[in-house]
Amino acid sequence: MNVLSVVHGEDARTELFAPVIAAAGHRLDEWSFASANDLPHPLDSYGAVLVFGGAIHPDQDDRHDWMKDELAWLEDLIERGVPTLGICLGSQLLARAAGSWVGPLVEPEVGWAEVELTEEGLADPVLSALPPSFEALQWHHYQHGLPEDAVVLARNDACLQGFRLGDACWGIQFHPEVTEPQLERWIAEDGTPFGTDRLLSETRTLIGEWNELGRRLCRAFMATAEQLAVRAA
Repeated sequence: MNVLSVVHGEDARTELFAPVIAAAGHRLDEWSFASANDLPHPLDSYGAVLVFGGAIHPDQDDRHDWMKDELAWLEDLIERGVPTLGICLGSQLLARAAGSWVGPLVEPEVGWAEVELTEEGLADPVLSALPPSFEALQWHHYQHGLPEDAVVLARNDACLQGFRLGDACWGIQFHPEVTEPQLERWIAEDGTPFGTDRLLSETRTLIGEWNELGRRLCRAFMATAEQLAVRAA
């Protein structure tokens, strides 16, 4: 299967997921709508799509001319039922493409925070790879509503944390793909409003188990994408 990773910055890329996708025997291309580079395959030929985060926000159309093209493409993915996983900004853009509102949080959610799966999340083919409750790595300033006909898969006190639209599109606010070196780069570039030393200390304790959960989530998404591809054939 050809898998497309849509990125929105040099430090918000496929990271932990890339080896998992390769180990499953799939071909991964990483690309940005802001890039002038051509893709090796047509946009509509990918069997699964990952949409990652970035330092921009999902309502900044006036600053990023390419955003309207990405939103229109996401609408098409939803309509065609292409297996898609949006993470952080990717979830916000996916929700917006599905007609949901997006907007800033009262306070940014940065650091480690508990997330709980709903009953639907516990039964979901992708998010059920995670425990019923877990400490998740967060780094986002925006939130979004629940798209029409979507189901809530995960939540916490800050905002909606995960949803599924139809049987092929997922959005999550937390970051299961992030490695410790990647997080250290984010802190060095942007700092954190809640204390760098605390975040680094908590990360050293939690990142190993978190990365294993991230691999499990990615494997579950790819396995589901494979099943959907067989069903559609």
